[in-house]
Amino acid sequence: MRSFEVETRSGDGAAVVEVAGSVDAVTAPRLSEALQAAVAGGEPRLVVDLAGVDYVSSAGIRAILSGVKAARSAGGNLAVAAAQPQVREVFELAGLTTIVGFHDGASAAIASLG
Repeated sequence: MRSFEVETRSGDGAAVVEVAGSVDAVTAPRLSEALQAAVAGGEPRLVVDLAGVDYVSSAGIRAILSGVKAARSAGGNLAVAAAQPQVREVFELAGLTTIVGFHDGASAAIASLG
């Protein structure tokens, strides 16, 4: 099993949270903490880069939705970048692609945040 990693970098007016590995009940709290910390640190515009994610569970979806709520409450928003097809499909099946914007890369996701 691949290890889980989450790293936040700031630039271009947004915090980009890069995630690698599986986002499940064990790892989702770390993603949620990273998103909340970015907003608390003054970065309400968030991009979650899922290029390195091969699996996301309902706990991972909840983590991202909590990030959306935090970002919007602070006057920003959250977009997802580079989700692999099987990961994007989970969000589509849950009907969440109307709530969270999905983009091919981080630059497009940042641009979508306005």
